[in-house]
Amino acid sequence: MKSLGARVPATTARAFPQKVRPARPARLAPALTPVLNSLEILNAQIAAADRTIAQVTAARYPETMSLRQIPGVGPITALCFVLTLEDPHRFPQSRGVGAYLGLCPREHQSGDRAPQLRISKAGDSMLRRLVVTAAHYILGPFGPDTALRRWGLRLAERGGANAKKRAVIAVARKLATILHHLWITGEPYQPLERAA
Repeated sequence: MKSLGARVPATTARAFPQKVRPARPARLAPALTPVLNSLEILNAQIAAADRTIAQVTAARYPETMSLRQIPGVGPITALCFVLTLEDPHRFPQSRGVGAYLGLCPREHQSGDRAPQLRISKAGDSMLRRLVVTAAHYILGPFGPDTALRRWGLRLAERGGANAKKRAVIAVARKLATILHHLWITGEPYQPLERAA
């Protein structure tokens, strides 16, 4: 469409077919109509799968509901967290979950040197990816104002070449700790509990 001078409207993935249909050039209608129809069918199937996952999670794993109180943690992240950790009592402290997921930096000390290394990436890669994605949402433009977001943004402001990346990993590590704590205690999530 852009090569023919037509503008593609800014929209979300779900609304894309409805917004593009009236904006498409007439000579591209035969080529674009099947693609837009396929996108509408896929959006409907994705929405149905999301509803099914939410229903199954609520029915079979009610402990995930307390984890979903945190913005950015949806049914898939909560379910993966519960199924990967299996027993929350195997961690004596909630802080151990970050290391279990490989979100702690590796260490290689030699003499007086203690360089900053990347995270260890031990543990389940899918859960680590989901928790990091939730951390990206928390620090992103649509993340609500929480103590965790404020803390992560302060870390990102420290500057440096990789400040934003380090802040995301730190928020993911802290998020894993909070998720474990909520699972053990069943307390309601207080978004601005320690903001003061």
